[in-house]
Amino acid sequence: MTDAEVLAGRVLDRLTASGELTPAWSAAFAAVPRHRFIPDTIWIADGAGLVPLHRCEDPHEWLQRAYASAAVITQVDDGHPVGPGERGRYITSSASHPGVVALMLAAVDAQPGMRVLEIGTGTGYNAAVLAHRLGAGKVTSIEIDAQIADHARRALASTGYPVTVITGDGAEGYPTHAPYDRIVSTAAVRQVPYAWVEQTHPGGKIVTPWGTPYHNGALVCFTVTSDGTAEGRIVGDVAFMRLRGQRFRATIDDDQCDETTARTRHTTLAPYCVTSEYDASLAIGMKVPNCAPIYVPADYYPDCARLWFIDPITGSWANLVHRPDTSTYPVHQSGPRNLWDEIENAYHWWCDAGRPGPQRWRITVTAAGQQVTLTTTSTVAQPTA
Repeated sequence: MTDAEVLAGRVLDRLTASGELTPAWSAAFAAVPRHRFIPDTIWIADGAGLVPLHRCEDPHEWLQRAYASAAVITQVDDGHPVGPGERGRYITSSASHPGVVALMLAAVDAQPGMRVLEIGTGTGYNAAVLAHRLGAGKVTSIEIDAQIADHARRALASTGYPVTVITGDGAEGYPTHAPYDRIVSTAAVRQVPYAWVEQTHPGGKIVTPWGTPYHNGALVCFTVTSDGTAEGRIVGDVAFMRLRGQRFRATIDDDQCDETTARTRHTTLAPYCVTSEYDASLAIGMKVPNCAPIYVPADYYPDCARLWFIDPITGSWANLVHRPDTSTYPVHQSGPRNLWDEIENAYHWWCDAGRPGPQRWRITVTAAGQQVTLTTTSTVAQPTA
């Protein structure tokens, strides 16, 4: 056996033993060689940026990472690394963690012969797994980045998987091959494009990572009804890069984020309560729009760590100063919004609501827009605001 076959077998055994890989997808996982879809240059996070790893320079390390239990960074900065020596700042494309691929395919529940549209071709690996199970001519994949799309076409052709790869904006879907039985997105959305609903058969499913600027970590499965509505529920915990048209990049501007001119108060609500609890941060993101948290550790500042909250749309910001072994935390706020006040109120609302988990949320998409509701134990939807 080749090294690649040994590593692929270990991945298959691991996913099977953990229960992440369902029997329906086992044959496809076993058949599709993941490393054949990984570009020759990948990137590694080293604490000081994203450093390139070239296959020709270290083929052993490259192959190990191709089959590791982790995502593989395959593009940075939209294909134009901003740092010296091809160092990158932002991850803009990757091959997903094998376990995440298995989770999403299980949620898609696509059967042989179904027609599937994939949003975000990436390396082409996921499309190949779909094509192996569904059959020739059943998978269409759309990729916004022309260079990435070209790589996927070559990889799919060389491995013998007949997938139609379109270069275009996945937010628009691909009406030429519609309607689809399934649409699966490998890019996260804040707003589910209604074009996806329009292009899905009634009774069909849409599976996509979904989130807010505050919390990007939910896999949602929608079912499309005959009246053109999609009803979704959260079925997993995943974090993906967003559709390019729905990116939300919040940064700390040292010139504008001046603590000496900010409004000051104190809180006893610990920072981990509002960022480290999945259920709480999910709820806060629902209640506090256009706000992203950024944690800056103590080694960056001369005194202590800070948890920042940024709204780049209004220019509002807040931070919570975190010193170890304390129970009261200074808070600074600036701009038209008091972001910390909103976050604190949202956290207490979540507590008062019984600390609901992801299974209580429902997301509805219609031609008029998207609505998120919190269901009661009797599954009666109640507006969140």
